[in-house]
Amino acid sequence: MELKFVKRSGKYDELTILRDEGASETIPCPKQGIIPHDMVHYAVESVLAHGGFLSLLKDGQAADFTAGGEDNEAAVERLVEALQAEMWGGHVSAADLLATYRHACDARGHGSVPISGNDVEAIRVRLDELTARWAALAVNEGLSLRF
Repeated sequence: MELKFVKRSGKYDELTILRDEGASETIPCPKQGIIPHDMVHYAVESVLAHGGFLSLLKDGQAADFTAGGEDNEAAVERLVEALQAEMWGGHVSAADLLATYRHACDARGHGSVPISGNDVEAIRVRLDELTARWAALAVNEGLSLRF
């Protein structure tokens, strides 16, 4: 599956999902001052072996934001949120990020997926790379990623 993120003017960027069988879907990505939310998903899900939004898409689910409610999908969403908060506010220790992540999972009443400090560092490296690539794009330019 190919993910094509396009930087747009205005309040939204866009993501086009090109499935291996040829179908495609385009969804708006609200601007948030950092890379698009679904690009953070890419960073997390390309490092970890646990399913989240992009894994559901790869398995054939429509891009309609109705996750199945399984623990893994919810846990990955909490991890993406914790990493986004870190991108807005600055890095914390991996231990603190993981504590925040686990607390968010507990507060929402679902389990967490196993993740180590090394996983956090690998995701951060990928996020830094994606952030630099995204920042270098002009309006209407895109970044394609294979998932």
